[in-house]
Amino acid sequence: MEALDYARDLISFDSISPVSNCAVTDYVEEKLKRLGFETERLEFNDAAGVRKASVVGKRGEGSGGMAWFGHTDVVPADSWSIQEHGAFQPTVKGTRLYGRGSTDMKGPVGCMLAAAELWTNTRHAEPLYITCTADEEVGFGGARQVAAESQLFREMAEGNSRGIIGEPTSLEVVHAHKGVTGFIATARGRAAHSSTDKGLNANLAMIPFLVEMKRIHDEVNANTAWQNAEFSPPSLSWNIGINDHTRAVNITAPQSVCTVYFRPMPGMDTGPLVERARSAAEMNGLEFRVTVSGSPVYTPANSPLIRDALALAERGTSSTVAYATDGAMFGAMKQLCVLGPGDIAQAHTNDEWIELDQLRLGTGLYARMIEKWCIQGTGAHG
Repeated sequence: MEALDYARDLISFDSISPVSNCAVTDYVEEKLKRLGFETERLEFNDAAGVRKASVVGKRGEGSGGMAWFGHTDVVPADSWSIQEHGAFQPTVKGTRLYGRGSTDMKGPVGCMLAAAELWTNTRHAEPLYITCTADEEVGFGGARQVAAESQLFREMAEGNSRGIIGEPTSLEVVHAHKGVTGFIATARGRAAHSSTDKGLNANLAMIPFLVEMKRIHDEVNANTAWQNAEFSPPSLSWNIGINDHTRAVNITAPQSVCTVYFRPMPGMDTGPLVERARSAAEMNGLEFRVTVSGSPVYTPANSPLIRDALALAERGTSSTVAYATDGAMFGAMKQLCVLGPGDIAQAHTNDEWIELDQLRLGTGLYARMIEKWCIQGTGAHG
């Protein structure tokens, strides 16, 4: 099968993050087994009780080699804009494959499966690992479980495998990305008609907390200690969200919610910022909970992995990106880069598509990586 065939099959599964991805994981697992991989399946129930699954495969003996990472969940397609076909009806028009996940990231998964198929009957000097996770789009739940529980992941990390996150980069080599931290603070009140004195407006407790969040926002934007010029933007992107969920203007808010989501960069200890927020919440009687925490990915631009990836991708220099990937959970990996087909600008769009040429080129690049790092092997892993 070619990457286009795999991508079409994968897109046809409705695996938006709120629903189970077990069916598409079944598909990937079956294909990996057919291609000669031993597989390890990990499952969990998400916060809503929905069953999710990830699969890790290994082909070849020993350690080192190449470890490729992707995910099978996609963002919702409620606002899909194309009338001729649905989001889960993969359709080729001209030079593009349309469908939810075509770019992010069932197209890249298809490329990796197609590349692995090219070397099915060839002896591997070093192993090839393929991992496809659940819930990358909503907090890295699958990657977190893989990092914590997978024996094959532990083998990759201890064996210093060369890690490739297959998120769309237009086949440019990315040596670093930001991490993620999110927390939620909730004030509780009592609903009543605002003309009476029977209510308790939760916003009154939230307002001083918001003042402190704005103060931190301004400080991290002004202080170069919280910035890194290697990234664009160079800031933490301290993003504040608020909602009191009241349905009428004459009701005292029974609850008030503030969310903060920001992006730590390599070498930064942002723990003091979280503790400062926690203290402000406690001081004002708010509930406080960290919802997500993931580390930045950083592999030096002059490292053996990046030099090899640049040569194989026929690129001159590597770059950084401001978004995060499953790599935020894979801190045990000593060398990681992000490198995949498709344009990130097409991810999550209402008419998501990937260029057919990117599928072809992506397959070729991954096949060359397999040849160099797994078929030939080097005996040295960076």
